[in-house]
Amino acid sequence: MATIIRSLIENYRYYIHETSDPRVKDWFLMSSPWPGIALLGFYLYFIYRLGPSLMANRRPFHLDRIMQIYDVIQIILSTYLFYKALVLGWLSDYSFACQPVDYSYSPRAIEIAQTVHLYFVVKIIDLLDTVFFVLRKKDQQVSFLHVYHHTGMVLASWGGVKYLAGGHSTFLGLINSFVHMIMYTHYLVMSLKIAKPWWKKYITQMQLIQFFLILYHFSQLLWREYCGFPRWTAAIFIPQNLFMIVLFGEFYYKAYIKKPKTKTEVTKNGHVKTESLHEKQKTT
Repeated sequence: MATIIRSLIENYRYYIHETSDPRVKDWFLMSSPWPGIALLGFYLYFIYRLGPSLMANRRPFHLDRIMQIYDVIQIILSTYLFYKALVLGWLSDYSFACQPVDYSYSPRAIEIAQTVHLYFVVKIIDLLDTVFFVLRKKDQQVSFLHVYHHTGMVLASWGGVKYLAGGHSTFLGLINSFVHMIMYTHYLVMSLKIAKPWWKKYITQMQLIQFFLILYHFSQLLWREYCGFPRWTAAIFIPQNLFMIVLFGEFYYKAYIKKPKTKTEVTKNGHVKTESLHEKQKTT
């Protein structure tokens, strides 16, 4: 038993400390996985147990102004991340086929790593989406797709900072930040009631395109000549993006292709009233 415990401790030290990027070890939530796991644990506990329990006998909170400020912050952060990803890598010398991580302490390499870390922090901020759902008693929007996506992005981006702060995987952050620029602009416009959201289905289409692009991007690692970026990442991101394509495709079919069920009833004055039973859903 003592040997097993010693082996587990040694493996933990090896994978968490010895194989990780030493440049990021003292950054926010990077020294150990446990604070991040605890944060996600509390997030899941709040949205499934604590939050609904606290809101059971309360009216929904009106958070319009808070959410508008939140949307603006998200737009600014996503735009900044998209800009930095372009300037530091994808508009300069980054290769779309395969790009290794620069683990040096050069100013540019450190700035790239810091940008990847900021992306991770933004994924933590994204968890507030679900908290707002709970506080507004929009329980139908706390779907498996929504929670799985947000939880998975925090875990994946933490690993990205810890081990691969730069290189090939930053294409995911580039595309995702662009999508979030558009998505949170959509939420802000809807909240301010500036226009009717005729473009909503195109945002879901854009999200599906995002997953196809990321799928192809990581698939290249399987047939391209090894460039220094680990191929094992393809074993994670290929199934993950296939799964997201299935989930988002199902959502798109139910929301925009499948004819909604309707309930028809005759009113007292003889008029026929038809009501759609299609649930309103928010894109993720």
